[in-house]
Amino acid sequence: MASLKEKHAQLRRWRIRKKLAGTKERPRMSVRFTGENIYVQFIDDSAGVTLASTSTIAKSIPDRDKLRANVASAKRIGAAAAEAAKSKGIKQIVFDRTGAKYHGKVKALADAAREAGLQF
Repeated sequence: MASLKEKHAQLRRWRIRKKLAGTKERPRMSVRFTGENIYVQFIDDSAGVTLASTSTIAKSIPDRDKLRANVASAKRIGAAAAEAAKSKGIKQIVFDRTGAKYHGKVKALADAAREAGLQF
């Protein structure tokens, strides 16, 4: 059975997702942090498909065994995610922080993606 904290987190995610939707021209950049890893997906919600993705466990990331769910790794993953998106022709995105507050790791990842050329 889920704890009260997990239920509130799920409600927060649902509340955010009601307001966000990705399209083919402007997909949703979904960011998820676990205790150990960082996952980023570019999602076209109208078609229900993932257009591009990357994470700290992706084989395309060099030195991935040294990456953790911290600010330094978030910067590297943000830049890598932007490169993956640009290779698929994605320039503009809708940022989905998945219920996490916009500071620390989330902010570092978003700033790195912006510096690499994505428009939020």
